[in-house]
Amino acid sequence: MKKILVANRGEIAIRVMKTAKKMGIKTVAIFSKADRNAPHVKMADEAVCVGEAPSNQSYLLGDKIIEVAKNLQVDAIHPGYGFLSENADFAEKCEANNIIFIGPKSKAIRMMGNKLAAKDAVKEYDIPMVPGVDEAITDVEKAKIIAAEIGFPILIKAAAGGGGKGMRVVESEADFEFQMNRAIGEATSAFGDGSVFIEKYVSSPRHIEIQVMADAHGNIIHLFERECSIQRRHQKVVEEAPSSVLTPELREKMGEAAVLVAKSCAYLGAGTVEFLLDENLNFYFLEMNTRLQVEHPVTELITGLDLVEMQIQIARGEVLKVKQEDLHIKGHAVELRIYAEDPLNDFLPSVGNLEKYQLPVGEGIRVDNGYEEGMDIPIYYDPMLAKLITYGKNREEAIQLMIEAIAKYEVKGIQTTLPFGAFVMQHQAFQSGNFDTHFVKKYFSAKIIHAQQKQEAEVAALIALQQYLKDQKTLRLPKI
Repeated sequence: MKKILVANRGEIAIRVMKTAKKMGIKTVAIFSKADRNAPHVKMADEAVCVGEAPSNQSYLLGDKIIEVAKNLQVDAIHPGYGFLSENADFAEKCEANNIIFIGPKSKAIRMMGNKLAAKDAVKEYDIPMVPGVDEAITDVEKAKIIAAEIGFPILIKAAAGGGGKGMRVVESEADFEFQMNRAIGEATSAFGDGSVFIEKYVSSPRHIEIQVMADAHGNIIHLFERECSIQRRHQKVVEEAPSSVLTPELREKMGEAAVLVAKSCAYLGAGTVEFLLDENLNFYFLEMNTRLQVEHPVTELITGLDLVEMQIQIARGEVLKVKQEDLHIKGHAVELRIYAEDPLNDFLPSVGNLEKYQLPVGEGIRVDNGYEEGMDIPIYYDPMLAKLITYGKNREEAIQLMIEAIAKYEVKGIQTTLPFGAFVMQHQAFQSGNFDTHFVKKYFSAKIIHAQQKQEAEVAALIALQQYLKDQKTLRLPKI
């Protein structure tokens, strides 16, 4: 494998290119007109514009990307995450054009991309699942009867996708019809498929996922868990590894279950098996993400492994170099996603110019970044600028280092999730490990951050005043 095309943008494109370069592999970047001067374009050995700014006119043009790959004699395509990473048709087209798709086979993507098909595939392995229906449904009246049988509260979820779209919690029968119609509408808009399924809503759940890696020689390992319970709009903002609540026995059970899920679909490469964990530490299979995850750095830090390197080695047909018994957790890692969003205004996107953009540096601090000072934030793509990751010998050290790193991260011109990250890290519920996916709903409000910022400004003003008076006193001292 001599040349890889990275079919993505931003920090993940740069992340893949760093490993490719380390392995002596040349890289090709693709970009839209809006990303002409983006860092990932400058970093690649070759770069090709594939279209206009909107992703459906550039980064989602699978046929055009394959055409570019063939023209430049590319051996493999790494899709990153998002865009075409879980598009079975694209993976199939790569295979048909003798281009290696750095990811699972199209059959596994297709199977795990549909939540109902995924549940059906893992049934024979006796993996715990949340009570619910095993069929997609769009008939509101029929769904209402099923919901009453399961018992409220229930969760309506889009069968064909994720990311919180087409997902609705329904507390009572009176709200059901309205929420069902909204879920169907959202699912149709986001995935072109309005079918949903219904399951029992697990109250106070934690979101725990297990990283798996599988080669083409029948070897499957898990790389322990990530805690992903701090979310807004059903999407993750803070992740950590390991989880503060898993016992060694539970970790082993969940790891074994994740390996079986990968086995059920003849998986290849890096994947993530997601579980819900209830207040009694019972776990339930949720879904499988057939790609590299945004939060993979925390796993890399506690295992000492390069997951992108492992993906490339597997895609080249190599045998996994590590066995399950070789793997051990060392230390603790925490990640904050730096989104161009305003946490003081319901996390709405914040667009503008990065007038100032300085990253924190230091031992135990890692920033997977996709932007530079002076750049405009485009409105066309996911609003994530970077990921801030800290690593310590234990959880307390990693959290403290994150607090310090957030304080050193300077951004002017737009709003970001940095203040929210500081709030989470300093909150007693997070520090104690006693939290769940309702953390934002339970504890966070814009008023609290406003109050904190006001207090910080007052303290800064007081310090400045004291320094000014001290300087004035020094200047007034008579000469001897």
